Amino acid sequence: MRVFLIAGEPSGDRLGAALIAGLRQLRPDVAFDGVGGPLMQAEGLESRFPMDELSVMGLAEVLPRFFQLKRRIAEAAQAVIDTRPDVLVTIDSPDFCLRVAGRVKAARPDIRIVHYVAPSVWAWRPGRAAKMAKVIDHVLALLPFEPPYMEQAGMDCDFVGHPVVTEPRATAGDIAGLRAELGLADAPLLLALPGSRRGEVDRLAPVFAAALGRFLADAPGHRVLVPAVGHLADHVAQLVSGWPGDPVVLDPRRFDPDTAAAHKRAAFAASDLALAASGTVSLELAAAATPMVIAYRLNWLTQKIAERMVTVDTVTLVNLVSETRVVPECLGPDCTPAAIARQLARVRADPSAQRAAMDLTMERLGRGGEMPGLRAARAVLDRL
Repeated sequence: MRVFLIAGEPSGDRLGAALIAGLRQLRPDVAFDGVGGPLMQAEGLESRFPMDELSVMGLAEVLPRFFQLKRRIAEAAQAVIDTRPDVLVTIDSPDFCLRVAGRVKAARPDIRIVHYVAPSVWAWRPGRAAKMAKVIDHVLALLPFEPPYMEQAGMDCDFVGHPVVTEPRATAGDIAGLRAELGLADAPLLLALPGSRRGEVDRLAPVFAAALGRFLADAPGHRVLVPAVGHLADHVAQLVSGWPGDPVVLDPRRFDPDTAAAHKRAAFAASDLALAASGTVSLELAAAATPMVIAYRLNWLTQKIAERMVTVDTVTLVNLVSETRVVPECLGPDCTPAAIARQLARVRADPSAQRAAMDLTMERLGRGGEMPGLRAARAVLDRL
């Protein structure tokens, strides 16, 4: 059996790696091809080109790389057409992946195409589901309320659970080891997570720095931890070198993947509070029961476009899945140092409501059930 996979960013790489493992468990004869990051490559995928070339977001960020991305779309689509896999699985990154899917569907309509991660049509641009149905046969959804949206548009859809619920939990020994290794003693810890894309890190780092300065003026003694993705670790280290809180950057390149992941989990579990960019990291924080404030600022043009399209009053998945609004958000024009510092102080004073919502979120995302990667693999095979 041959499976072609395409992932375009770190969260997709994680999903792809779990899916590869699940498929191999159910079909030991499976062979893989496509585009992926270090986790998918560790599972045996030889990526046709570096995945991080696709990790861009927002109109202003995409435009300078438009022709390069267009070439990669054509290259990926032609590779699928030439190799004729049993199934093409595109993972998130819809701006890239759905264009590849469209080319493949036009040239080889017999190739079944699965898209892993339903587009957030419940939040903005609901018409995307109908357009997507023209090129996608089957959707693997991470959130329990998504299948009806996809099925109504004419696609098969299975809720397969979110991989965050199966991540190992850091132990007291893991936390103590991390503190000793980083020289943190028993200082209270604050996580700063300005994103996994260079553009968003550059936009958010100055705002985060000023916000932390305000917050730490009233809460001295905190140390700041900054987990970074490997390809941005040096850049992040330069940006945060002057931050308050004597920041420590966690660079995953210093360790093997398992150790790096364990250090990140320990950092999340050890932290008393987090300031994070909007995205799936809110679920990682929820899994670690770490109270959070979400802050995000788009490029000005992208922000203006987004304001006209968004149909929900929150972008944080913990709020959406738990059907609460307990995680504060400082978005767009509200992403200011003063607003962020106020919210950090409020959450630090009373994190109890957030912890209840985070526990409910993990339950609804499938905690305690079958591994999502295996569920996704079973769903792909069952509908072939």
